[in-house]
Amino acid sequence: MAQNVCAMLLAATFERARAGGVLRSLVLLLTIAGAAAPAAAQAPSCTPLQQNMFVRDVMTDLYLWYREVPAVSVTAYDTPEAYLEAVRYRPLDRTFSYITSREASDAFFSDSQFIGFGFSMSLNGSELRVTEVYPESPAQEINLARGARILEINGRTVAELVRTGEIGGAFGASEIGVAADIVFERGPVATRARMVKRLVTIPTVSETRVITSDRRKVGYIFFRNFVEPSHEALDRAFAELRAAQVTELVLDLRYNGGGLVPVAQHLASLIGGVRANGQVFAEYFHNDRNTALNRVTRFDPRPEALTLDRVIVVTTRASASASELVINSLRPFMPVWIIGERTYGKPVGQYGIPFCDKLFAPVSFTIRNADGQGDFFEGLQPNCRAADDVEHQLGDPLEGSLRESLTVIATGRCSPPTAATPSASPRRVPAFPAATGWQALVGAH
Repeated sequence: MAQNVCAMLLAATFERARAGGVLRSLVLLLTIAGAAAPAAAQAPSCTPLQQNMFVRDVMTDLYLWYREVPAVSVTAYDTPEAYLEAVRYRPLDRTFSYITSREASDAFFSDSQFIGFGFSMSLNGSELRVTEVYPESPAQEINLARGARILEINGRTVAELVRTGEIGGAFGASEIGVAADIVFERGPVATRARMVKRLVTIPTVSETRVITSDRRKVGYIFFRNFVEPSHEALDRAFAELRAAQVTELVLDLRYNGGGLVPVAQHLASLIGGVRANGQVFAEYFHNDRNTALNRVTRFDPRPEALTLDRVIVVTTRASASASELVINSLRPFMPVWIIGERTYGKPVGQYGIPFCDKLFAPVSFTIRNADGQGDFFEGLQPNCRAADDVEHQLGDPLEGSLRESLTVIATGRCSPPTAATPSASPRRVPAFPAATGWQALVGAH
């Protein structure tokens, strides 16, 4: 591919999209949506060598850090995935750029679906706790719930799997029909059950409620991912809160790994309301070969928008990408309190480029707010530290992070630190192999 061909193809696609009013489906942040690329953007054929050459051509043109791509032979690698791992700019891009199945990616971004058991979890030492269970999933059918401890997987204890380094693959491949026998504990009762993987739908807005606290009406939204169904779900949730005349909002993004920029723009506009209408939401910056792609996006007026003086956002180290974009883009226009833990740190974005049966998403731009702030590769620091309290259900006012949020709303300051308050938020060593692409956004099994 000749120099700047990627940029020209993308620019031409943007112009056609603008003319047809569908640009939002083509622009992605931090992961991608399945947008069709021009025919010329496809790999000329699908042999491993030609796929490797296609990835090389994109990496030496559109990639944000193209100057750092080493000159290695494409013939030395059996797959484009292996080639990408060899040339990515690891100081800042350990997993951000990726190649994935186009079909699986489309299912997630278009329908909020993935193949799995339908639950997420956290591992602390050898203690495996369930953090969330999706409705109508195999996990819900066996009565798995937030806070449950998983003791055994396929006849082996979690402690043994952690000790031998096999915990990462313990639940099997992401394929329909894969089964797992588990023993889990809720309270004093241990249960043995079998789950079989199938297509699971993640409710993008998993919880909406109004909490009366300190004589104030507080809206609470637990938002799980930035995908196409989110637009309608967010409108419904904010219309409900607007009708209830809430004056405060707690936005829970603790497990939200990001997604589509248009959804982030939509959500931020619902929060920012009239104070942000028409203001700069985000500005994109590409490498010096692709400055023609630089652009500005703005907050949109939304009839369901709230009138708020501030917003409280609950985060953990799993809060990334578009979640961080919402926080960063609102900061020039209203106080944003972060409760919980430091966020992941992913202020860059990708374009999704289909080739063969795959989708290639190279880091292509960085994004900044109206004050020119971005580049938060170390994450966004919390104003008040709080635990992800799995002993309480999400949305329960007694749950640690939500309780701290309500304290801030009532007093305007953090609770005094206690022995139970997390004192630091180091980058955790992952208990499971690092996921990439849409799988990193799912964060579930």
